[in-house]
Amino acid sequence: MAPENILAIDNGTQSVRALLFDPRGNLLAKARIPIEPYYSTAPGLAEQDPQVFWNAVCQACQALWQMPGVDRSSIAGVALTTQRSTLINLGKDGKPLRPAIHWLDQRRTEGLPPVSGLWGAAFALAGATQTVNYLQAEAEWNWIRTQQPEVAKNTHKYVYLSGYLTYLLTGRLVDSVGCQVGYMPFDYKKHRWASRIDWKWQVLPMDPQILPDLVPQAQPLGEITTEASAATGIPAGLPLIAAAADKACEVLGSGCLQPQYGCLSYGTTATFNTTHRRYIEVIPLIPPYPSAVPGAYDLELQIYRGYWMVNWFKNEFGLREERLAHERGIEPEDLFDELVEQIPPGSQGLVLQPYWSPGLRSPGPEARGAIIGFGDVHTRAHIYRAILEGLAYALREGAERTTRRSGVRPTELRVAGGGSQSKTAMQITADIFGLPAARPHVYEASGLGAAIDAAVGVGLHPNFEAAVADMTRVGDVFEPNPKAQAVYDELYKEVYLKMYSKLRPLYQAMQEIK
Repeated sequence: MAPENILAIDNGTQSVRALLFDPRGNLLAKARIPIEPYYSTAPGLAEQDPQVFWNAVCQACQALWQMPGVDRSSIAGVALTTQRSTLINLGKDGKPLRPAIHWLDQRRTEGLPPVSGLWGAAFALAGATQTVNYLQAEAEWNWIRTQQPEVAKNTHKYVYLSGYLTYLLTGRLVDSVGCQVGYMPFDYKKHRWASRIDWKWQVLPMDPQILPDLVPQAQPLGEITTEASAATGIPAGLPLIAAAADKACEVLGSGCLQPQYGCLSYGTTATFNTTHRRYIEVIPLIPPYPSAVPGAYDLELQIYRGYWMVNWFKNEFGLREERLAHERGIEPEDLFDELVEQIPPGSQGLVLQPYWSPGLRSPGPEARGAIIGFGDVHTRAHIYRAILEGLAYALREGAERTTRRSGVRPTELRVAGGGSQSKTAMQITADIFGLPAARPHVYEASGLGAAIDAAVGVGLHPNFEAAVADMTRVGDVFEPNPKAQAVYDELYKEVYLKMYSKLRPLYQAMQEIK
């Protein structure tokens, strides 16, 4: 029988997974290797030895082959999806020159020369100078070239984690168009490196030759080399098909090929995404990211700390549930759901604004997190529920902003990521949005999206429409509760939407007080 299964490698923030899918989107086998996300040598820094990621890929694949029923000869192609915006400087020998700068890194480079000339004048007229200055200060390359000039000088290729792993798997310094999300001179409209007259080259002064060649989604990046086969156990010669970054693959794996399907990702960063064929900037100068589908765009609004806030709560206030779960041999999330279900919708007037880490323009960089409405009835359970509600409020606001810009209103929600495993979080999402909220049929939606790219790329499906129809479907569906929806709708419109404008002067004052 001809090979028809797909190996998807998903390098996330917390772990690396090797996943075997069949052409109908069924997960046949899974191996997971936890990783230490990063280490920090100073406040705000987040770095990791790139070898950590590669070792985990090798270990995950080798573990997969040991599972009952896994047949390597059944694999038709391989796909790779990774965390976004983790960057690596490679020397001429293809080896890293310094630790990878992790996507959670917060270093900034202040005091750089601003964009000048016609672009500078245009940004000033548009009121976008502050935004461009922010992007310039955030760009990792600017920190490297100013603080570690020898590393910059010796950089042969400057790649995302996806490009680095692609190189180790295929021996080719190439990357997928769909993985280009971060502070790079990338043309998000045309899905290629920016032209030489683009303002991004002023913001990021670098030699274009250090950037890898880009390959469209669902096209071959190369073949698994003999060396990579020895390390991973993946059969040599198999094609590695271009997929996309993890959020984009999650959108595809959730079946959100059309803009009426809103995809919420409840991961470390919480996002609201819709897939469009038109280039639309929901927030001016903040581009839509490449979709996992060639030529398409993911319109994304994000809450940077997202479901990290749930872990924050567990670490700070949830030790009792963690201990009880360990004693009972159950998942802590089950006990946290029980805790939250004791509290009525709306948390008895406690409302949370989830900006524990600021945004760029929505909200502005001065934003902070806030909880208002405390009374003597409130407990830590109210705070936990308010976190879940605040995240859903913020994502609903992002969805409404997207609707205004695109003219397309979502009619159904798909929710993926770790937070989607909470029934309470799913019900809160349905109630706050007033829309049915469904989980994908498999938890590994990002890996499934990568597998869809590979399935189309190797010809198991003739196009993305057919692949999505055959490989995706919904699991549990949560319908809005009209009574809870009414409470949330009033709190959202009368309280939540007004919080930022009321609190913004205080946030700005906090910035000035050193």
